[in-house]
Amino acid sequence: MHKVRWGVLSTAKIARNHVIPAIQTSQFGEVTTIASRRLDNAQACAKQLNIAHAAGSYEALLADPHIDAIYNPLPNHLHVPWTLRALQAGKHVLIEKPVGLNQSEAQDLLEASQQYPQLKVMEAFMYRFHPQWEKVKALLPSIGPVRNIQCQFSYNNRDTDNIRNQADMGGGALMDIGCYGISLARFIFDSEPVRVMGHQQFMGHEVDTITNALMEFEGGCASFSCSTKTEAGQWALISGEQGSIKLLIPFNPIADMPVQIILRQQGEEQSIDITPANHYRSMADQFCQAIINNSPVPTPLSDALANMKALDALVSSAQTNLWIEL
Repeated sequence: MHKVRWGVLSTAKIARNHVIPAIQTSQFGEVTTIASRRLDNAQACAKQLNIAHAAGSYEALLADPHIDAIYNPLPNHLHVPWTLRALQAGKHVLIEKPVGLNQSEAQDLLEASQQYPQLKVMEAFMYRFHPQWEKVKALLPSIGPVRNIQCQFSYNNRDTDNIRNQADMGGGALMDIGCYGISLARFIFDSEPVRVMGHQQFMGHEVDTITNALMEFEGGCASFSCSTKTEAGQWALISGEQGSIKLLIPFNPIADMPVQIILRQQGEEQSIDITPANHYRSMADQFCQAIINNSPVPTPLSDALANMKALDALVSSAQTNLWIEL
């Protein structure tokens, strides 16, 4: 059986620096074509990354019968429109997070995907594919029922023209990195929040540059802060009745480098080494296996929809200064 043949929809930085190299070293996939709205850009990127073919338009990429799957790292406002076109062209699609601009778009995509049951569609929350999270899941019983989750994710985006600072493109701290805080809490509690409270600051931008959030679950509470106006950093703390687990780089550890998590019980701390891994590669391989075996993808679009529902609720809360029930 041949490897899954990937086409990449744009020359986005996340694709060039992380996802394409991961697929190229994966077990079940290969990148055969990259597309740009300008052929010279696609050709330059293809040469740099040793990709066999370049396409001068997104339409040409989708029309190529030799491509099985599409990776869509376009700006957020183009995630759903071009994923729908890819499905119509008979391609499987891995969509960069967040899946769309809002809950309505995510719902539309979920419903549309059901018209193509033979095709696989998944949101690319790569962090879940790192083995540190497998270890965290295994350790959860040892810290007792989880009651509180806290995390922070930040960087300083000084470029006012960057797409992450453009409201019409789905920019903002919450959309770009706050979505991880929502996903983490839902992943660990294995349930959906019952109500949320959000606060946002814009600092002269048309998008939020700092968002703080509270999310109430049946069994506990989660909070996170995300910022595109502070020094880069991240951490997560999962606290239970009998201990806690701290992740030093929860979301984007350097690929193929070791990481550590810290288990604390009865006042004693234990540092646990996690084997080097590439979570982008693991994500790509597991998505490819779902295609090859015609099995469910690891994280279905229903999960992406639930994450976007909580994100929308946090925006509504920030606008009204009220708790929003889900």
